[in-house]
Amino acid sequence: MPLPAKCPELNPQENVWQFMRDNWLSNRVFDHDNALIDHCCDAWNKLEARPWTIMSIGMRDWAHRF
Repeated sequence: MPLPAKCPELNPQENVWQFMRDNWLSNRVFDHDNALIDHCCDAWNKLEARPWTIMSIGMRDWAHRF
């Protein structure tokens, strides 16, 4: 069954944020807001250094079958 047009699973940016949450941004406690911002920037830079990972996030096999 095809997914609806406004389904978050089809939005590539949602998939990027899900990958970052799963790998670097979950289960954290921060002492102050600057530590949170620094951690998010570090996670973004880690992802940016992995272009093949970004490409693979957007190339979900199930999303291209229809």
